[in-house]
Amino acid sequence: MPSSPQANPAHRHRNAILMLLLANFFWGLSFPAIKALTLIHAALLPGSGNWFITAMTVAPRFLLAALILAAWQGRRLLGTTASELRQGLWLGCFAGVGMLFQNDGLQFTDASVSAFLTQFYAILIPVWLALRHRRNPGLQVWLCCLLVLAGAAILGRFDWHNLSLGRGELETLLCSLFFMGQILTLERPEYAGNNALRITFVMVCTEMLLFWGLALVVTPAPSDLLVFWTNLPWLGLTLMLTLFCTLGAFLIMNTWQPRISSTEAGLIYCVEPIFGSLMALCLPALFSLWAGIAYANESASWHLLVGGGLITLANIWLQFSPKRA
Repeated sequence: MPSSPQANPAHRHRNAILMLLLANFFWGLSFPAIKALTLIHAALLPGSGNWFITAMTVAPRFLLAALILAAWQGRRLLGTTASELRQGLWLGCFAGVGMLFQNDGLQFTDASVSAFLTQFYAILIPVWLALRHRRNPGLQVWLCCLLVLAGAAILGRFDWHNLSLGRGELETLLCSLFFMGQILTLERPEYAGNNALRITFVMVCTEMLLFWGLALVVTPAPSDLLVFWTNLPWLGLTLMLTLFCTLGAFLIMNTWQPRISSTEAGLIYCVEPIFGSLMALCLPALFSLWAGIAYANESASWHLLVGGGLITLANIWLQFSPKRA
């Protein structure tokens, strides 16, 4: 009896690629949305420290995400296995610490340098796997990685002449290591049978505790933690980030990434800045009109076309090569 489309490995692989591209689309939405949130924060609480701004743009998302998952799954979460708990904790720690290093590093380096160095896991993953398994992934994979890094460098307007390994650059490289750990954790065979909803719940709870702990430590005053919850644009953007960029993206990632290789996933995740750049062309003005902030649309440039084109070319080459077929 012929296998159904759902049972066809090529069909599952294609669906995994499309779903991970959707996750990248959601994460691309987060760039202008988080920028708008920080501007609202600055208007509501002028003079807030950078760590407090970081904590309050992230912590509420994970609190709401945990509450939504708890209400949705209810008693089914009580069936969380030891393996799911362990994987969710690892994912939450890798993602949470990576985000902390990424946001702190941004205070000490240019955004273009951060964007380029964050994508370094596209190279780190095949290097790690080659060393671990003592097997060369092949010239095609290395060339695709170089195309992705070149595209990220052009997209972020990376300046080689001004590169220096200071605190910002070192922290951004560290964040890339932790994001690599998150990607590799989803590929580990001992977690193959885990339920994506339950590991996502453990993951968001872990990050919720991490970021709310940070918020409590760095808040200027306890009452400042409540200021934002009465602001409608802040609530709207936070809810959008919760539903799409947190719950939607991480559920997709945790469900579909295990169906492809981690090397392939690392290259696909590099599409995220392309979506972010495209959304920055139109969403900032809409957010400004709604929230009463000054956040102008970005303009299209050759950096977007060439950089985005190289990243797209690398992924198309990897997916439609004769070896893949």
